[in-house]
This record gives sequence, C-alpha cells and structure tokens, in this order.
Amino acid sequence: MKLKIIGIGFICFFYSSRTHAQNTAAQVDTSAYIIDKNVLITSKQGVTLSAVVIRKKSNPAKLPAALLFFIYTNLKRSLSEAMDAADRGYVGVVADTRGKRLSQNKIEPYEHEAQDVNTVIDWIIQQPWSDGRVGMYGGSYSGFAQWAATKHLHPALKTIVPYVAAIPGLGLPMENNVFQTANYQWAFYVTGNRFTDDAVNEDRQRWQKMRTQWWFSGAAYNRIDSIDGKANPFLQKWLSHPDYDGYWQGMVPYKSDFSKINIPVLSITGYYDDGQVSAMEYFKEHYRYNPHAQHYLIIGPYDHFGAQKGGTPLLRGYKVDPVSLINTREITFEWLDYILKDGPRPELIQDRVNYQTMGTNRWRHAFSLSLMEDREVKFYLTNPVGKNFLLSRIKPKKTSYNEQVVDLADRTHYYNDYYPDPIVKKKLERTNGLFFFSKPFEQAVTVSGNFEGQLQAIINKKDMDVGLILYELTSSGAYFQLSYYLGRASYAQDMSKRKLLIPGKLEQIPFSRSRVFSKKLAKGSRLVVALNINKNPFAEINYGSGMVVSHENIHDAGEPLKIKWSTGSYIKLGISKEK
Repeated sequence: MKLKIIGIGFICFFYSSRTHAQNTAAQVDTSAYIIDKNVLITSKQGVTLSAVVIRKKSNPAKLPAALLFFIYTNLKRSLSEAMDAADRGYVGVVADTRGKRLSQNKIEPYEHEAQDVNTVIDWIIQQPWSDGRVGMYGGSYSGFAQWAATKHLHPALKTIVPYVAAIPGLGLPMENNVFQTANYQWAFYVTGNRFTDDAVNEDRQRWQKMRTQWWFSGAAYNRIDSIDGKANPFLQKWLSHPDYDGYWQGMVPYKSDFSKINIPVLSITGYYDDGQVSAMEYFKEHYRYNPHAQHYLIIGPYDHFGAQKGGTPLLRGYKVDPVSLINTREITFEWLDYILKDGPRPELIQDRVNYQTMGTNRWRHAFSLSLMEDREVKFYLTNPVGKNFLLSRIKPKKTSYNEQVVDLADRTHYYNDYYPDPIVKKKLERTNGLFFFSKPFEQAVTVSGNFEGQLQAIINKKDMDVGLILYELTSSGAYFQLSYYLGRASYAQDMSKRKLLIPGKLEQIPFSRSRVFSKKLAKGSRLVVALNINKNPFAEINYGSGMVVSHENIHDAGEPLKIKWSTGSYIKLGISKEK
C-alpha cells in the first residue's frame, strides 16, 4: 500500500444535545431557577473542585441529583446541562475535574477521578436540597468518571449511564497495548489552561506534520514530542506504563472490583465508536465478575460522537436504518426516572443487550452477547484458492502455512488500513496483507456479536503488532466494514504482563477486544478478513527486538519480519438464518 497520510482516531469528548445557541443561560429566562455557578467543594485531603448547581424555584422538595463530571470545562455548557436536569425534576450538578475552572490544583487527567467524584457525591448528600441519592450520566471522559466512581462505590450513587466510556490504558492512549497518535494532542487540549485549549486541538496541520515527520525519521515513538518541538509530559508518563499495570488498574474497576458493583447500569456505545473496546470491556467484565449484575447495553450504528446524541442519518457514507436513530438524552433521563422515581423503563430496553441489526431496520434484544445469534461459527484462515485465500468453515485436515514478509524499515508503504472511513468501500487496497474470502452465503443471514478468534503463527522476531479487519463483500462488489482488531502479540494472553514470542516457535495469539457489531448479510454476500501487520504513522512501530516498543527505532528493525501464518488460525462469529 502506498503511503498516504490521513487523520484517524478520535478525541475523547463530551457531547451536549443542545446547540451553542441554546447553550447559554443568558439566552433563556433564568428567573425560575436557583443558580450557583461558583460552587467550591473541598476534599478531606484539601483538594478543591468547582461545580455548577441549578434547582427549580417551583420545586423546593428534597430531590435526587443528576451529576455530570467532566474535564471539558465550559461554563455555558455546564449551566445548560444543569438547567436541563433541573427542568426534568432533578438538582442539576456539573462538576469539573481537579485543576479545572475554579480549582487551583494540578490538572492530572484520569488519575484522581476514583476519589474526586466521590468527594462531589459526599458534598451533594450533605446539602439541604438533597434526598441522599445521586445518578450520573455523560459520555467519553464523563463515562470514564462514572466507572471510576464505582471503583469505591459510594452508597448514595444509585445508577450510572455512561456513553462511549473510556478506559485509560486499554482503549486510549493505547489500544490493546499499542500506543496511538490519534490522541496525541489531547493532553495539551485539556491541560493547557483551566478550560480547554481549542486552538491547539484544532491545529490539524501541526499534528499531521508531526506524524509525517516522525514516520519518515524512523525515530523511537518516545521521541515524537521532540519532533513536534514541545515536551508532552503526560505522553511520557503514559509511555512508561506499556503494561496494563497498577497505574492504569487503579483508575477504574479491575477484575474482582466489578463483583461489588450492584447498582443498575445503562451503557450506550456504537459499532463505529473508536473507543468501543473500552465500553464493551466494562460490560463484559461486569458480568464476568458479577453474573447477577443489572447492566444493560444499547448499541447500534453510531460513532463516538453519534452515540452521545443518538446517531446520524449518514454515518461515514453509510445511510443508517431510520429505526437506529434514537435520542440518547431522553433515554438517559427516562432511565434516571426509572431508577430514582419509579418511572417506566425506557421502551427500547427489553433485555440486557439491545442492538440494532444494520440492514433490517429493526432492534433486537438478547440476554447476552453470546446469544445475539443462534450459533457460533468458526472460519479458518486457510490456503489460497485462485488469487484469494479461503476463509473456510472446515478446519484443514493438515496444517500448512501462509507466508508474509514485512520490511519494518521501509517507509514507502504502510500496512493495515483499518480505520472504517468510509464504512462502505468500492475496492480494497491489496498491495500488502493477506485477504481471506468465504464462499457466498446461500441465503440471507444475520451476523452479530464480538469479532474474536485465535491466530497461530511462527515468526523470526520476538514480537509483532497485528491487525485484522472484517468486511462483508456484497454481491454488487462493495466492501462493508463490520469490525476490526488491533493488538500486540506479546500481550495477547495477558495485557498486564508482556510475554515475548520465541522466534521459530508456533505461537497462539488469541484476540477478543475488537468491535461488536450486528448486520444482515444478503444472499450472495461473502465475508472477507484482512490480516496484516500494523505499520503506519498512526501508532508506534513494533520492530520486534523485544525492547520496550516506544524505545525502538528504525535501526532496531534488522532483517524483515517473516511470518508463517498457520491454517489453524480462525475467527468466530455469531450467525443466524435471516427470519
């Protein structure tokens, strides 16, 4: 694939459903509200947080609080959010992350929410207007903050509604232990001042230039800020934790922590949410450690921003089914009413997993991810048939190998064009990678659930970063991207502990943290899996030396990476005959 520089990835952001024209208290009649926009909340440790609190004068009773905790400090947005919650019969509270707005403490993203959110909840329930109950909601960083609060669950926190919730260290700034450049500027954006540094965040030319220069320089990834010309201390701190270690584990619930989370949860995410691996990790781990959890999921054809409002009719060139367009805010407050006011449950929520099957214009409901379809089918990545490799339902009787060679020092091509934009492509770039095609389906089917499986490979190095992309190839010749996976082989068994590969040995590389999806495949469609090594300007480059990857540079590339992919490799998908 010839080199092309494009902007991919996402910035962790909070979406407000009101427009900026509505997003200012100065443009509405505020006489019906009691507004305190300069609340200071001090923790037992002496940390100060700022908040906005709004109540309706006409509702003097003690009320539950609807709490939004976010890092994208914007007073107009805070007032709008809190006012909207007050209109819906709550005390609206919007609190800023430590160090933002009126707080004079140091801004340290992610590191203190597990304590600071509970400091705000403690303060809320001590107020004369509080009935002692709090519900939280919000997207991305605000979704993360809700889960951070549950690490040490406060008895007053009765429910959370996280949208596209992030997990630091798992979904960003690294995904499956691979650091990415998509969020490079984010630390400057949120720590540059007490609000947000929009000019820095929107300087696309600067960030594209940085990526391009780093790519061609062959410098180690931990030198990328020197190429930019400005030190990025948060990046350097994060790079010092390439394992999902105690630093990351302390920010949100981890393993057995989930067993203690017994409050109702409503998660919302999208098939094309860049951070979906985080949102789904919360869901999966909650049920893994607490099988009786009350955790519900809404998922459909949304990206990171779209999930926070309920979708868009045209998503990266794909015209979504009309039924997929929902109102996230209305569902949020219906849910809060359901939990805190004995209201009816939102109509869309009929089971634990509520998902829109693309191409059917209908919602479906299942008890678990594994029950989204009737059966699980394995497809093996087998030998070539003609010019294409075969994606077969039949396990090969004899194992053989398909070879791939990647020159990691080469800068004329990049590998693994995984980002789904546009979602529907007329053709695929096939100058590198291995492409496996299934036989055409003899009748329409629905395919849903997690894109997962196991790779088996022999390589001549100690590590590699792997990419897989799943497509539907329609009978008309269009490629519809369904899911993708990006991960580091040495962490495939345990993301908290690196285990280097042994050159010349057949290694097992399971993968599961990909993207959940659901779509109808018409008769005559085929599945296509693109298997590749990740080597491009949008993530650190794993040269396979066994050193810390962010310390490797082009001189560590050595001989080309030689891979023998075993035909025992497979993917697993949930499939049903279309009814």
